Amino acid sequence: MFTGIIEAVGTVRAIDHHGDHARIHLDAPTIVEDAAIGDSIAVDGCCLTITTLPGEGFTADLMAETMRATALGDLTVDGTVNLERAMRGDTRFGGHLVQGHVDAVGKVVAREEQPGTVFLSIAAPRELTRYLVPKGSITVSGVSLTIVDITDDGVFRIGLIPHTLDVTTLHGMGPGDRVNLEVDVIAKYVERLLQAGVATPYASTPTPAGDVPSSNVPASNTEESR
Repeated sequence: MFTGIIEAVGTVRAIDHHGDHARIHLDAPTIVEDAAIGDSIAVDGCCLTITTLPGEGFTADLMAETMRATALGDLTVDGTVNLERAMRGDTRFGGHLVQGHVDAVGKVVAREEQPGTVFLSIAAPRELTRYLVPKGSITVSGVSLTIVDITDDGVFRIGLIPHTLDVTTLHGMGPGDRVNLEVDVIAKYVERLLQAGVATPYASTPTPAGDVPSSNVPASNTEESR
């Protein structure tokens, strides 16, 4: 699990292609300081597993499905990626719940620069638009962001402040660039439950405060047992 708060920008040092899958080698000194083989790292929002730790970087394998379903297949040597280690349980939760499971690839269709803010307009696949709401959360290439607005045809806008531009790869994004998208997982769970129409005990009439249903009271605590 991740938060969408980028810790570092890594550099692609090599890509070894093997048919429809590949292995990438990334330089990321700060990320690997306390890393171990088998750890999860979000690379541009895609959860990958560290397979080796050579020097000041790490390697990760991209299976065929990852190459097909994400924008990681677009990576080039000397390119840069957003990196985040798996979240800890003892720190502030600064972003939102991010699984590192890319839902789809979007495309930047416009870039608008205003004083203090850069707005990117991104076209999302139509099947994702039902999860996108103004002021809702979206993960773009691993970065936790807030949706400014969305059009009926599935183009949403995000606003990037100078800090975000400084510490992520989004500063170089423009029309035509592809980005990994992950929508809010809570919305997907709610949709699934509503579609299933599954009965739940939490939908029953609540018990008044202080009252305990007799079926839940241990026999040793009832009048009949005294």
